[in-house]
Order: sequence, then C-alpha cells, then structure tokens
Amino acid sequence: MIIYEFKVKAKEVQYRAIDEGIRTSQFIQNKCLRYWMDNKGVSKYDLNKHCAVLAKEFAFVNELNSMARQSAAERAWSAISRFYDNCKKQIPGKKGYPKFKKYCRSLEYKTSGWKISENRKAITFKDKKGIGKLKLKGTYDLNYYQLDQIKRVRLIKRADGYYCQFAIKANVKVETEPTGKAVGLDVGIKYFLADSNGNTVENPMFYRQSEKKLNRANRQKSKKYKKGAKPQSKNYHKARCRYAKKHLRVSRQRKEYCQGVAYSVIQSNDLIAYVDAERRAEGRLKC
Repeated sequence: MIIYEFKVKAKEVQYRAIDEGIRTSQFIQNKCLRYWMDNKGVSKYDLNKHCAVLAKEFAFVNELNSMARQSAAERAWSAISRFYDNCKKQIPGKKGYPKFKKYCRSLEYKTSGWKISENRKAITFKDKKGIGKLKLKGTYDLNYYQLDQIKRVRLIKRADGYYCQFAIKANVKVETEPTGKAVGLDVGIKYFLADSNGNTVENPMFYRQSEKKLNRANRQKSKKYKKGAKPQSKNYHKARCRYAKKHLRVSRQRKEYCQGVAYSVIQSNDLIAYVDAERRAEGRLKC
C-alpha cells in the first residue's frame, strides 16, 4: 500500500464543508466508542451496524457517505482492538484504554462517495455534505494506477491548508544488489544515529534551530488571547495559525531527514539490527 498526497484547492464554502465532514466523523467515532462501553461483547460488525442507527437518528450523520461512516467506526474499533491486544500480551503499565476524540483532523472515504476526473487532476465528493469538486495540486501522477487500486481517500486538515490522500494498493519492488554487510544501530541523544562500525550521524536539532521563532510566535499568540472571550478575535486565530505553521515546518524537516537517513542505511546493508528501547538495560538486540 502506497500513499499519494495532494494539496487541495477549493472555495471557502467547500473548506467549511470538509470541516463539517470531519466533525461528523469524529461524532460517529465517539458514539461507537460509547456504544462499546455501554454494551458487553460488541464486535466490529456491531459497530458498523450502529452507524446505520446513528444515520436514522441524526440528520447530519445521514448526510455523510455510508462507507465514510463505516470508516469512522473502524477507527474506533482500531483503538478497541489495540487495547485488547495489549491486555492479552500483558504489557506492563497502562494498556491504552480507548479515549474519546477531542480534535480530529481527517475524514476517510472508502471506495464510494467520490469520483476522480478523467485527467486525474480533480476529485468530486458526491455525498450530501456539499464538499463538491476539489482541485488536486501535486507532482504525483494517478494515471499509472487503475481506479480499483484506490482503496481509501482521506481529507486532512493541516495548519497550512487541506490535503487529499490516496491509499493505493500496489506492489512496489525496488531491485538492489546484495552488499554482504550487516550493521547494528543505536539511536541516542548526543548523536542522531550510531552504528556498530563506529560511524555516527549528527543530530540536526531542527527544533533548537527554530526555537526562538517558535517562542516569539507563541508570545504573539498569547498576547491576542482574551480570557473568557467566546469566540476569540480573528487576530488571535491568525496568530495561532502562524504558530502552528512553524511547528508543521519543523515536523516536516524531521520526517524528511529521518526518511533520508533510513533509506541510506537500508540501501547500504543487507541485515540491520537495532537496540530495543524496552530492553536496552538488558543489552539485547532486536532485528
């Protein structure tokens, strides 16, 4: 499964419709979680059936595509099944009991409720939320894949705008020649990465480099916050978005750097062993 992501361009009304769809998905997820708490022996299939009950009870839930409702229920079941697995494995400490979602930033569709244009540069959502046609901005080309290979479509809200992700079922094979090398890795604080050959990778410290700008943006946000005011002023929300964008930039820097280092290590070695954080004190290696 590979993920392609595009920036979404649309009207302000459509952005508000996406927000409404995200809130509806969060509502369904929390309702399914409550249904599991109040009833013993609830299965994944029972949560899917409960989506139909919610659609009859609430008009705004019925406006969302049926498979999008099921996807929200599956998210709730994912948290429940992870809790069950942790209990069965007798993991020490907290087992990750499912919690209600407070801030949801994505909406997921399955194989229905959307339609891609012929040139694969736009996507139209056909449910009653009113999202409509969205332009896709990106460098990926969806023409290489058949429509039946697209298994999921996600709408994601971030600090710098809205994005659309496509989960595509494809067998990607990268042919490489064996190197005959093996290496052990340890991730630390002083160095980003150290291997068994004595090589180290410096920690770029992206957060430390941007700390002054982040603190300044945070102070500007705090100055515009008025205690007890509902809603807050437009200037506060603008400052909040500027602050969030700076954090998003640091997050993307970290992700890109980690992916580059990981790809370099994988291409250079046939066998990689790394130190398990939970068993670091015992000195065991996990492959």
